[in-house]
Amino acid sequence: MARPWEANPSALFTRRLGKSAAELGTTDDDETCPDIWQLDNGDIAVIGRDLTAAYRQRLPEGVSLNADERLVVIPGVMLSTAKADIPDA
Repeated sequence: MARPWEANPSALFTRRLGKSAAELGTTDDDETCPDIWQLDNGDIAVIGRDLTAAYRQRLPEGVSLNADERLVVIPGVMLSTAKADIPDA
């Protein structure tokens, strides 16, 4: 059974949403930093720490992770600064 939405692995990164980890001071200049990007198809890519295993058994009711999904965590300030780049629904 096909899902209503599928990620497109050929979509390209078009623009960062918010500020980089370096601008926010949430990195030690390591190139492996959390980030939020809009893709050319309108989808959003989030780069963060994979905490799937830590959260899988304590997800809120009604929340689930498929075998091909990961729960990632980013600094809260990173999403807050991205707000200006995200259009209202």
